[in-house]
Amino acid sequence: MTFVREAEARGVAVRAATPGWAALLAASIGQFLVVLDVSVVNVALPEVRSGLGLGVTGLQWVVNAYVVTFAGFLLLGGRAADLFGRKRVFLLGLGLFTAASLAAGVAQSGGVLIAARAVQGVGAAVLAPVTLSLVTATFPEGAARTRAIALWTAVGTAGGATGGLVGGLLTDHLSWRWVFLINVPVGAAVTVVAVRWLRDGRDGGGRARLDLPGAVLVTTGVGLLAFGIGRIESHGWAGLVPLGTGLALLAAFVAVEARAAQPLVRLALFRVRSVAVGNLATLVIMAGGFALWYFLSLYMQNVLGYSAVRAGVSFLPHTLGIILGSRLAPMLMERMDARLLAGAGGLMAAAGFAWQSVVMDAGGTFLGSVLGPGATMALGFGLLMTPLVEAATRGAPEREAGAVAGLVNTSRTIGGAVGLTVLGAAAAASGPEPVDGYATAFLVAALITAAGTGLVAFLPGRGR
Repeated sequence: MTFVREAEARGVAVRAATPGWAALLAASIGQFLVVLDVSVVNVALPEVRSGLGLGVTGLQWVVNAYVVTFAGFLLLGGRAADLFGRKRVFLLGLGLFTAASLAAGVAQSGGVLIAARAVQGVGAAVLAPVTLSLVTATFPEGAARTRAIALWTAVGTAGGATGGLVGGLLTDHLSWRWVFLINVPVGAAVTVVAVRWLRDGRDGGGRARLDLPGAVLVTTGVGLLAFGIGRIESHGWAGLVPLGTGLALLAAFVAVEARAAQPLVRLALFRVRSVAVGNLATLVIMAGGFALWYFLSLYMQNVLGYSAVRAGVSFLPHTLGIILGSRLAPMLMERMDARLLAGAGGLMAAAGFAWQSVVMDAGGTFLGSVLGPGATMALGFGLLMTPLVEAATRGAPEREAGAVAGLVNTSRTIGGAVGLTVLGAAAAASGPEPVDGYATAFLVAALITAAGTGLVAFLPGRGR
């Protein structure tokens, strides 16, 4: 990684005596594991059901237990990294995630598996924000940070894109248990890198003290919000109770933070226009972006008749498109306004969604109905996400890098959850034929992505 060596040679990339390559390697692999585990389990669910005798509700909680705890603990994990040191919190999150993966892989009952998935979500929530704060705290604002964020974005996205393929291969050739057990050797290897080369970085301005009332309110509130959103999709109006309770707790959280001496998230951060607008745009765009993986996977398997492994292989061009866009973004950001690049990427992704909605039909083929629009969506997102993440973390003090990273990851997670509910409702209202519903979901995703891209215009400009 030439840009890491160049930055270290100038003495500007490493602020806490951590080698740039070590911080970037640990951050990228950690983010890969977190994102991979959101999608890798989906293709293994039928085998999990037969292996442990789970019913429909229990099977849903194999997924939901991870998502709800992941969403709920993100802000807490981000702030903990600022207070107690990024290395310590990274190792804590990675240790929880790896141990829970082992417990899930050897589980002999549905209850143990669901409990392990909940702990996995907590570990992922602690790990995800510190991976981004490692990048933003190690690399100063400028070209080096932009390239590091681009790699972090590309590797994380690749985790989501390859989840179906990895899950299918492991389930077909080994066992559903290896969907979880594969995390153990990877987690152990990353732990060695972190212990050996990472250095702690924390706010040294006084005694570290966590805002416990705020932590309880935001963790419970965001968790209930994520649970309520998912509940609306499956149980209709019954989801309004946890959704409303979650919103009330988040309102109480804002009131507590306004008066706390050491808040979990300083409300003044939202006066930084790049942070406020960047997170709002991320939330809206991710609500539309969920269609790329979720509904396209359903289309290939339920309509075109692809196996899980073939569907996973079919996503490889999409993964390459996002990686290509993420690699091009830093170079283009040196030559043009980042807002212009993010806007172009967002409009390209929206155009790909609209194209996908038009070509979807029951007699579709990979070349005619998947490759072209999919590559357009993926390249657009690759160009979009790097400047958007860079903008959402720009201007915040280094001592609050973890809190800002927690905000970014929360925006992405809640945006995806809202998007799944909205797009699922749109698909369900489109008629009895599944392919018509999938096409409608992509059309709605195009509109949402275009609306989120419009927010990019309100980001502050920055010189080349």
